[in-house]
Amino acid sequence: MATTEVFYCEAREKTGTGGARAARREGWVPGVLYGGDQDPVAVNLRSNEISKAYNSGRLISHLAKIDVPGEDGQQPVIARAVQVHPVKGMPVHVDLMRVNEKTRIDVAVPVRFVNEEASPGLKKGGVLNVVRHAVEVYAPATSIPEIFEIDVTGLEVGDSIHASAIKLPEGVTHVITDRDFTIATIAAPSALRSADEASDEEETEAEAEGEEAKEE
Repeated sequence: MATTEVFYCEAREKTGTGGARAARREGWVPGVLYGGDQDPVAVNLRSNEISKAYNSGRLISHLAKIDVPGEDGQQPVIARAVQVHPVKGMPVHVDLMRVNEKTRIDVAVPVRFVNEEASPGLKKGGVLNVVRHAVEVYAPATSIPEIFEIDVTGLEVGDSIHASAIKLPEGVTHVITDRDFTIATIAAPSALRSADEASDEEETEAEAEGEEAKEE
């Protein structure tokens, strides 16, 4: 499971565009804390902590905790929306959702392929054609899988990897349930594909010529 980030968080007194700009000038990332049957609260988060989590890919849809001055313990949250500066590429606003062990959310979990050296198809020059780099699942907010590993051992050219190949942890289910969707395929080498395509074209031309001869 993913490592939990901890963000310092304090209430933001000034709201609206002016308050958000003032917060950014002072080194904060403004945000909103909502959910958990409580009213939304305007908050400030430390820019360096948010930027570090964002740059490492551990901000959106990853479990985190907020450290609020004057409150005991740390509250689990998940960043559900992040606004990014169009030029600097850094977070300028974050929406945080309060969660607990009963909260279930839909998240996109990245996939990683392992044991590629044990795939006969890849060893022959086949290409791993990734259809989905991430898979959407419903998961408990406090135990979101960090990554799904898919073993390609024994796969030949032409084989496909479907959603059923993923071993889902307890309590985690696919968002798409009406089909066993494709995640990746072992495609033929480009040289082989070109040869096959040329062969198909020759067969089509030969068939066409045969039909023309019959008509004559």
